[in-house]
Amino acid sequence: RPAGLDARISWLAEPPRAVTGLLFANEWLDNVPVDVAETDAEGVPRRVLVGADGSERLGEPVGGADAEWLRTWWWTPSAAPSEGSRAEIGLPRDLAWADAVGSLDRGLAVAVDYAHSAGRRPPFGTLTGFRDGRETAPVPDGSCDITAHVALDACARAGGHVATQRAALRALGVSGARPPLTLASTDPAGYVRALAGAGAAAELTAPGGLGDFGWLIRPVGLGDTRGAVPADGDPFGALLVDVPDDEEQ
Repeated sequence: RPAGLDARISWLAEPPRAVTGLLFANEWLDNVPVDVAETDAEGVPRRVLVGADGSERLGEPVGGADAEWLRTWWWTPSAAPSEGSRAEIGLPRDLAWADAVGSLDRGLAVAVDYAHSAGRRPPFGTLTGFRDGRETAPVPDGSCDITAHVALDACARAGGHVATQRAALRALGVSGARPPLTLASTDPAGYVRALAGAGAAAELTAPGGLGDFGWLIRPVGLGDTRGAVPADGDPFGALLVDVPDDEEQ
């Protein structure tokens, strides 16, 4: 628990159950551990084994549910891998998200993360490390944060829809538009505050930057929310499709 956190805020290792409200998972899924697979010379996906110094070698072939996940969500027939192609097996994240959503009796679950979609998966994966805010080699020695982008469309298979952060924030009224210049003469301090807010909003919605974050939006017990967040014509916005609940499939 962070020092100085308001006593009215609970600090828990797991989400409480039977909640009515908002579940907001900001850059959580990209830290749920996943295995990395790489195809060998015969085109067989194998797990990548990593030493404490970051050295790598190929291990056993990927099988079972993990292999099925790869065929369904990453290496589809239209995106067959070549030797050396990599993928991050996102099944643990799908399961973690489903469990988190299951904590809600009624409300809205939102996951926000750097993400990619089927047909646009990075051919060599996204596994990387960060130390002191800078990207570094993902060496599993405890010296850095190790992360990988999220296949949010796979997480959404149990229900929900995916949008860019830009589209989601604009639907919430965050535009990044500059305040009117007339405010500078009538309320200079207010103008400065509004200008700072506009700058922050512009950064959060910028194409090629934070605006490309993926938002997975999953209502629980709220009825039909389709059309709540508009598509905005960018690569992730094209993913904005409604995914039926399991019971509707």
